[in-house]
Amino acid sequence: MHFWVGSLCHIQDKGNVFFPPRVISISDIITLDADLGNKIPDKSWMLYLLELFNRQNVPLELNLVCSFNDDGKFHAIFGGINQYEFTMIRPIVDHSYMRQIIMNPTSKSIIYILKDVTVNKSEKFNFTVENRSFIFEGANHFTGIEWWNKSGNFPYPIRFHVEISQLLFGQGDDPSDPQSISYYPYNRLIPDGDGSIKEYPVSFSKPEIRDGCLCYRIIS
Repeated sequence: MHFWVGSLCHIQDKGNVFFPPRVISISDIITLDADLGNKIPDKSWMLYLLELFNRQNVPLELNLVCSFNDDGKFHAIFGGINQYEFTMIRPIVDHSYMRQIIMNPTSKSIIYILKDVTVNKSEKFNFTVENRSFIFEGANHFTGIEWWNKSGNFPYPIRFHVEISQLLFGQGDDPSDPQSISYYPYNRLIPDGDGSIKEYPVSFSKPEIRDGCLCYRIIS
């Protein structure tokens, strides 16, 4: 069974709440605060999501994926399909990781960047979009947790306590230069989930503004 819960990242301005226009990139920093042990059921997995939807609702993701048989890995995902496993950078408690997804309409590609900011080490994956009708503009940004349970109809305990910070969106400054991007913070989190059950084994705690950016913690 499939479960998910978290928030949509938006802007609130003069009483209006909306997703900003012309978004071609999103990023965050995920910090692993504690390893709670692997309680993931057989053949199952869970994800700490950084997820951007384009105007056609195609999901682009750079997730920390924790499975029943490993200690977690970072994956680049396009359209719900794993495209790349980051091999140079692994999840380590007390380390912080910048995750970034960039849509490049000039090269028709999606750039996934993962950086361990604790040791200043980066890894990048460039994915070419074969679908010529794909629209290189964001329409929503989701942050939260997703469960895939192949053993039962319930979401199980999470693997890590984490902090999510530096939630940002990027807008292109120059159409002729896809690398020219300005980043801005969101100021509103809107709770969102699958709604199939009343309670999940997770809490989103200590939401605050730090250094001008939204941050919160995911704990059991």
